[in-house]
Amino acid sequence: MSAARRVVIESPLRGEVERNVLYADACMLDSLRRGEAPFLGHLLYPRVLDDAREADREAGIAAHVAWIRGGELVAVYTDLGVTEGMRKAVALAFSLRMPVEYRELGPDWLAHVQANAHATAGFFN
Repeated sequence: MSAARRVVIESPLRGEVERNVLYADACMLDSLRRGEAPFLGHLLYPRVLDDAREADREAGIAAHVAWIRGGELVAVYTDLGVTEGMRKAVALAFSLRMPVEYRELGPDWLAHVQANAHATAGFFN
């Protein structure tokens, strides 16, 4: 088995959070299906850090930046637009001479993730 490429996924979170979390799940599934090892800090860190608290937000951003520095690619999923935070991640990637790839899932992304994502039973309940 070959090592999977470490890919930092960028997608929106703020705004319509519930929809955007589902979209991020679809992005993660897409990346996994490409044989990649995706990382989505914007899904992970808000589980334990309060984005409304400046110190927590800064800690989450710093941790995410560390992952970008250790990644091999930044994949920017654009179906729902590109946020300021996503633009900052792209700028960092460019400054590190890291490849950036823009991706779209298409209009049926929600149906696709609902039909194809199979979370471990009881994981969220």
